[in-house]
Amino acid sequence: MAAATPTSSTLSKSSSLPFNHTHLFPKTPSILPTLPRAAVKPLFLVSSKNPLSDVLTFPTAAASACDDDKPREECGVVGIYGDPEASRLCYLALHALQHRGQEGAGIVTVHNNVLQSVTGVGLVSDVFSESKLDQLPGSLAIGHVRYSTAGQSMLKNVQPFVAGYRFGSVGVAHNGNLVNYGTLRSNLEDSGSIFNTTSDTEVVLHLIATSKHRPFILRIVDACEKLKGAYSIVFVTEDKLVAVRDPFGFRPLVMGRRSNGAVVFASETCALDLIEATYEREVFPGEVVVVDKNGVQSLCLMSHPQPKQCIFEHIYFALPNSVVFGRSVYESRRRFGEILASESPVDCDVVIAVPDSGVVAALGYAAKAGVPFQQGLIRSHYVGRTFIEPSQKIRDFGVKLKLSPVRAVLEGKRVVVVDDSIVRGTTSSKIVRLLKEAGAKEVHMRIASPPIIGSCYYGVDTPSSEELISNRMSVEEIRDFIGSDSLAFLPFDSLKKLLGSESPNFCYACFSGNYPVEPTELKVKRVGDFVDDGLNGSLESIGGGWVQAKVRF
Repeated sequence: MAAATPTSSTLSKSSSLPFNHTHLFPKTPSILPTLPRAAVKPLFLVSSKNPLSDVLTFPTAAASACDDDKPREECGVVGIYGDPEASRLCYLALHALQHRGQEGAGIVTVHNNVLQSVTGVGLVSDVFSESKLDQLPGSLAIGHVRYSTAGQSMLKNVQPFVAGYRFGSVGVAHNGNLVNYGTLRSNLEDSGSIFNTTSDTEVVLHLIATSKHRPFILRIVDACEKLKGAYSIVFVTEDKLVAVRDPFGFRPLVMGRRSNGAVVFASETCALDLIEATYEREVFPGEVVVVDKNGVQSLCLMSHPQPKQCIFEHIYFALPNSVVFGRSVYESRRRFGEILASESPVDCDVVIAVPDSGVVAALGYAAKAGVPFQQGLIRSHYVGRTFIEPSQKIRDFGVKLKLSPVRAVLEGKRVVVVDDSIVRGTTSSKIVRLLKEAGAKEVHMRIASPPIIGSCYYGVDTPSSEELISNRMSVEEIRDFIGSDSLAFLPFDSLKKLLGSESPNFCYACFSGNYPVEPTELKVKRVGDFVDDGLNGSLESIGGGWVQAKVRF
């Protein structure tokens, strides 16, 4: 993929206050009912080199076809306090979270009380180089990888955002989606606020700037109390790293510590593993964690209801080596496969997976069924957005670029193929056809999630409900549509039984249509028409691929 030229920006504030980079923190956070009032900060100067109007477009890419029929996680966030290699550690952690977003990446660091930013469109390795990381000294950093659900795919929407207000400067990186974004933005604009982006995250910065509270932490609390929806956010100021998670805990956020005492926040534990940080705990739903020279402090943002953690983190989004919501993702997926083998058995000769997200569930299915697991589909990891398409139409061209069947495994065999989900059904039908053309005698689809019948409004990019095949068809009708010899989904009741006493703590809106926080104004993408949030297609057409969310009463 062609890489965009990253942009750099700096927010500066005159200050002679020392910044303690080497303070070691207590092993357990202290619980503080209130925080002392901070001293009034002097005014500061703001300068920016970030061209807010930059837009990057790419050629159409059928190569992404087999991924466009999957839900996509919006993004991943990282925060590091107290390590002299903060920007490089942040870069590595973002690599570990690359699966959560491939459209853009950015890092903000603090050095001599100055917030310095590098952002760009593309993969982490496209955006950052040795010279770019040299521009980001300091022991305090936040980072972000992005796949957008709110806001068009423009350079100005790539996070972290950096802004200034009368008491200082602040950087923010957000994972989630605000269901009251439109109302908040309208109210702020009516009060005179001017927005530079189309991202819901910018609303948070405006709410902080307009808060009447003086201490920065209380400004965050005041701002977050106005937000509805999903948000796991890391903030950085001249001397603090702050992590916040919404009261429902929709999106994951974990805390760890390196051997030198540096504190790390990340969307998944796989990021902690890569930079050799020891996992300590989750940031609790409704919690604000503040890290500064005084150590680690914890505030309760607001009394929170029953947690509603996204079950799709365990089905698809998170890496198998992560621990999410206190549970091993690998173990969850293995058990999903075992349940399918027990409750939807079929006579077969071989079990294969749709790589990569179906592999662990397929291993569980094969072990439980006593049938060999083999690699019947090989995934190419070298297909980017740009390629030369042959002038003669090749059927299922995009899927064939990504997935190659292994005839020696498939020919003459009764095959069970395990995938994590079916969204629109278009890719599943192409995969079934691919397997049968490679000689499979029978193809039995097993899906390691219940049928998806509702769109997500909490930081996951899903098509409109009208495009979700399980919302329009019965299981038998879907089986006929995709052309498989049999089809079975993970039973919803069996999924909840597996989760046991923790079952009420998860959000199942995509399976049930029952939303913990009602989406009254958001829009969702019609993925069949506009993929990659406007990167494919003209700028004028970006807004046309969205449909209004349906309100349930």
